Amino acid sequence: MKITREEVEKTARLARLELSGEAIDKMTAQLDTILSYVAKLDELDTTGISAETHLFGATNAFREDEVRPSLPREKALANSPCHNQAAFVVPRIIG
Repeated sequence: MKITREEVEKTARLARLELSGEAIDKMTAQLDTILSYVAKLDELDTTGISAETHLFGATNAFREDEVRPSLPREKALANSPCHNQAAFVVPRIIG
């Protein structure tokens, strides 16, 4: 599989990455190597092999919810650099 420099530039732009020309060339070569390896995996015959989501046959591995004491608010806020009486105070990010 061949990936083009333009596809890497577009992907970097979508990911909001600023890459130099040299970095784009290097990334293009690396991604091409990875995609070529993945293409080799497509050659494997997987008929009769079921898709697995877990390595082991674990079913319903979740524990039951139980009420337990939690950390008191005062202790949780004690090491915070900025808080009011009820919560952490963080900078506003949406105008």
